[in-house]
Amino acid sequence: VQLVESGGGLVQPGGSLRLSCAASGFTFSNYAMSWYRQAPGKERELVATISGAGGSTYYGDSVKGRSTISRDNAKNTVYLQMNSLKPEDTAVYYCSAGPRYMKASVYWGQGTQVTVSS
Repeated sequence: VQLVESGGGLVQPGGSLRLSCAASGFTFSNYAMSWYRQAPGKERELVATISGAGGSTYYGDSVKGRSTISRDNAKNTVYLQMNSLKPEDTAVYYCSAGPRYMKASVYWGQGTQVTVSS
């Protein structure tokens, strides 16, 4: 199983980023996919999650209204579009997969750094 995140980087406040996570080694469409983040000295935080078929989504309060999670089951890829980025969005963002929507993840990626700074 592999989850490989990409798309992180340095962005100015108010800017946008699109994170991608390419999955392999399991039946992607059978798994809910999530994005978590962890900033230095802080606990890991759920950013967003999407059901296997893509019909249900959930967003953490800190990103609600500014982010969109989506998936392409034909490409085994999940995305996180983040807009109106703030310095407090700075963190390592992790992609994860779980067999049930809104339940624990069982597979994790290595993470991609997002830094919001002027």
